[in-house]
Amino acid sequence: MSTPSDPHTKCAPTSQGRRPPVPGRPTTFLFGLCALLFALITWQVIADGPLRDADERLGPWITGSRLPDGAAEFLADLGGVAVAVPFLAAAIAYTSWRGHRAGTFRWWPAPVAAAAAMAAVPALVIPLKELIGRTGPPGMDGTGYYPSGHTATALVAYGGAALLLLPHLRGTYARRELIIACALLNFAVGLGLVRRGYHWPLDVVASWCLFGMVLQGVALVVARYGRPPTPCETDPAQPK
Repeated sequence: MSTPSDPHTKCAPTSQGRRPPVPGRPTTFLFGLCALLFALITWQVIADGPLRDADERLGPWITGSRLPDGAAEFLADLGGVAVAVPFLAAAIAYTSWRGHRAGTFRWWPAPVAAAAAMAAVPALVIPLKELIGRTGPPGMDGTGYYPSGHTATALVAYGGAALLLLPHLRGTYARRELIIACALLNFAVGLGLVRRGYHWPLDVVASWCLFGMVLQGVALVVARYGRPPTPCETDPAQPK
């Protein structure tokens, strides 16, 4: 317990300046769950297992749903590089500027991690598409539909942007709403892709699992380096 003479007493973190907790067991569990699901789905797709059969029955049912074609196309386009990547780039630029302006110690690892996660999308998706060679839904030619590149791009872009912005938001409500909005947006992109017949449902789910693991790496970096400095960290009387 600190005493009034303790020089660190005045630097006790406040509700707005507290360092975000570094993920521990929950992150390890979630990473393992994503890895297990991705491995299971990939095995079922390659082996023409019962999960793939169910997937190919579910796909036409979603394609025939009442969601208007225009709305579905709009949602699918949100996973395109032309839309998603500039969104992430804007978040990287903004949080980099905020971190540099605030004098945050090592402000750059979090933006670099988010950019690296986006670079990982083609590096992982393209070889998997060629290796697995899954055929597309009815009306789509050729192979290479698993996993979904648009889904991966959307998850990394919008998820990465949300992770970068979270430490800069004040209040639990704002952070919760950002997370909910990000989750709904990514679900909408996946729904649009399946509704338009561009992908099977498992193509989308597999990308969520694979790049959910990638985003957890970004989350760890953001938790360590992505927060704004606390008042005592910016106090010139405190040692750097």
